[in-house]
Amino acid sequence: MHAFLGFVRKEFRHILRDRRTLLILFGMPVAQLVLFGFVIRNEVNDVTLLIADPSQDAMTQALTHRLLASRYVDGVAYQTHLDGIEAAFRQGLAREALLFEPGFAERLQREGLARVQVIADATDPNVANTILAYTTAIIQSYEQDLAATTAVSPGIVPNVRMRFNPELRSVYLFVPGLIALVLMLVCALMTSITITREKEVGTMEVLLVSPLRPVPIIVGKVVPYVVLSFIIVLVILGLARTVFGVPIRGSVGLLLAECLLFILCALALGILISTRTSSQQVATMIALAGLLMPTVLLSGFIFPISSMPAPLQALSHLIPARWFLAILRGIMIKGLGLADLWTETLALAGMTGLFLIASIRSFHDRL
Repeated sequence: MHAFLGFVRKEFRHILRDRRTLLILFGMPVAQLVLFGFVIRNEVNDVTLLIADPSQDAMTQALTHRLLASRYVDGVAYQTHLDGIEAAFRQGLAREALLFEPGFAERLQREGLARVQVIADATDPNVANTILAYTTAIIQSYEQDLAATTAVSPGIVPNVRMRFNPELRSVYLFVPGLIALVLMLVCALMTSITITREKEVGTMEVLLVSPLRPVPIIVGKVVPYVVLSFIIVLVILGLARTVFGVPIRGSVGLLLAECLLFILCALALGILISTRTSSQQVATMIALAGLLMPTVLLSGFIFPISSMPAPLQALSHLIPARWFLAILRGIMIKGLGLADLWTETLALAGMTGLFLIASIRSFHDRL
């Protein structure tokens, strides 16, 4: 028994001396708790609202002010025609629009009935439902206040229209997110062990004495995985279209080109991890633990980025999957082109170049 207790004390001392183990034991749970606590939110905030109000009467203005007073509305823009509203939805500049019928107050006072069309971006069905619930509650509250102050019981009828996903199918939300998640994990995981495997097996010395420079070595490591990953993309897109019925409303060629760019980004990130680690086990842990949670939580895959605190919104700009997911949903669900997605494409290309340069420099330093 004494020997056993001594062995346990020895293990405790060994763990307490190992800073990396202590960081994993205490740092990771705390980081996960904080991250999950701030990211997992059911409410929706900072929704940009479009208003089409041809009459500009007192009642439409009062209802608009009530909507603006709500915490879920971030700003309002006025449009006079449907084309402007459609363009704002396609470019992601608005999540909801209200179109008041002409003579709104006059109809409400004379007939006791007026209509307002509510249009929501249903690319994310959960967010669309939440926005609709908020708006309907505010309209009903205004209706009740009018009934308490007038002799006639007014009726405001909201005509709801869900844009891009009228059936509110959840696969429109999850399938593009799963494509980004699978590609990031598979590509980064495959390449994160390539150079570390050479180190462990002992073939790194052969590469060191060969006439190849760092750039050809890294390119040679990446090319086979680019081909395999592109085949995976074709299979995933085929399943998304045929099995789950997710449309591809934009250019298929542009979609494949963007997928290839994201593959290069994920592979370059994996190579960077591989050059900075000394064992396959450590590289695998970093690729899984360091990429899985940020990709799921901070990319907008499940939880809307606009509802996160400002520091996490800023941090999400460093997640490649955030930009790729916006590209996927834009091309597949909204039918956008490169003119609408050039910002996301440029961000993804910049990250790819940065990861490649860092990988080459890191590999050169170790040489």
